[in-house]
Amino acid sequence: MRKKIVFLTGAGMSVESGFKTFRGNDGLWENYPVEQVATHEGWESDPVLVTNFYNMLRRKLWDARPNEGHRLIAKMENDFDVAVLTQNVDDLHERAGSSHVIHLHGELSKACSSVDPYDSRYITRLTPEHSDVEPGTRAADGSLLRPFIVFFGESVPMLEPAAAQAAQADVFVIIGTSLNVYPAAGLVRYTRDDCPIYLIDPNPVSVGALHHLHHIQKGASEGMKELVDILKP
Repeated sequence: MRKKIVFLTGAGMSVESGFKTFRGNDGLWENYPVEQVATHEGWESDPVLVTNFYNMLRRKLWDARPNEGHRLIAKMENDFDVAVLTQNVDDLHERAGSSHVIHLHGELSKACSSVDPYDSRYITRLTPEHSDVEPGTRAADGSLLRPFIVFFGESVPMLEPAAAQAAQADVFVIIGTSLNVYPAAGLVRYTRDDCPIYLIDPNPVSVGALHHLHHIQKGASEGMKELVDILKP
């Protein structure tokens, strides 16, 4: 039986691919305040602005490419049972070849019902050829079609299945997200007491009470190269 490796990835995973996120030093994404484009109140206040903002962001996503870190995670499926839990809304893990990805914060490449975002009947997959959502477009349930994004302040429906994956991990790997920020700090608690934890991050970190944590102080791609060598079957 193959060992199970669970990856938890955040903003630092996609930095080398050139794709920006909300988590920045200025607290802005593409010069828009988070409150305006990434909250339910912002959506209710101006759905046209929010729809156009994600149209613009989606066009930038199509230009981004998976980096070596993404590709190495996907390649590990050759030897391990791999699950990816990501806070990122991009599809770079999937484009790199990962087959089991749980998106905690939604997916930029999809649009959904504004009444019931996770009703699969009303989720629309967007493509580079048909990327933009015309403001005012309605889902099949009659509600406005909104970005399939978990806005700040909303619940995280995929957190429970992500926690179930973390509990099954033989090895747990965190890339590009802080151990002090939800949901990383929460998910790591679901791992078994004897589960080794690897943190790939170029910055110094405080590991707290995580006795099984190994810090690889490198960026995503270089850190993954080192991890592959460590975990070679």
